[in-house]
Amino acid sequence: MSANSHNSIPRMQILGISVSVVNMAHAVTTFIEWARTGKARKVFVRDVASLMLAVKEPRLQALHENADMVTPDGMPLAWIGKLRGYGRKIGRVSGADIVDAVCAASLKTGQTHYFYGGQEGVAERMAANLAHKYPGLKVAGTFSPPWREIGPASELTDEIRNELDAIRASGADFVWIGLSSPKQDYFISKAAPYSGRGVFFAVGAAFDFHSGNVKRAPVWMQKLGLECIHRLFSDPKRLWRRYILLAPKFIWLIALENLDQGKASRNKLPQIRSRRPKSRTR
Repeated sequence: MSANSHNSIPRMQILGISVSVVNMAHAVTTFIEWARTGKARKVFVRDVASLMLAVKEPRLQALHENADMVTPDGMPLAWIGKLRGYGRKIGRVSGADIVDAVCAASLKTGQTHYFYGGQEGVAERMAANLAHKYPGLKVAGTFSPPWREIGPASELTDEIRNELDAIRASGADFVWIGLSSPKQDYFISKAAPYSGRGVFFAVGAAFDFHSGNVKRAPVWMQKLGLECIHRLFSDPKRLWRRYILLAPKFIWLIALENLDQGKASRNKLPQIRSRRPKSRTR
């Protein structure tokens, strides 16, 4: 277990990627408190596919160490945490569920939300649907940016800075970013420090779910870790490589990692040497 330098939330390493040991209740309480400080924070959500992307890209992997929280979005990541002995301290904390939980909690605190991302009109529909679902929700603003190529070497253009200035001027406590992974992770890593305040969440697919563009998997599939199958059949052309190629590779690498950890643990055990009894002389 390791602790991130930005906060005291423990972390575990999965294939070299830092993932926070949190459950939904702990995460939401933390987000509410962070928003009260006014300091900018960065939250990534990681499922199997996006974690595998980070495994292959060192610059994306490094961003996880500087993020304030990396939630276990996929059930497999939560299961790994439980197998490692974290028990109830870890659970699935998915992007779409974070949106619901934080919106519900903010009704009591009066904290505000800004929705940035998705195709034209998606952020507006998402905000409207959430405001209907949570009467009294305070929406500070919405914006669907034009398509841009965003990568590890991308800088904040004047156009993006103007958009971020609008977010900062809105006074939003929670800034929801939906640009797909890993674009959104690279984006908030620069956008949050520039803005200087607010909790920035990279929640991607949550925009499609909450705007009504995509129907989410039934709850029973979510609990069994089968939501990826539902998403694959919903959008096979875009997601086939993510789930058909990356998921089996993840399972194989996790098996190898556990095997290596098992060998390392055995090597640390004290070696007991057998001694032959001394013969007594008569």
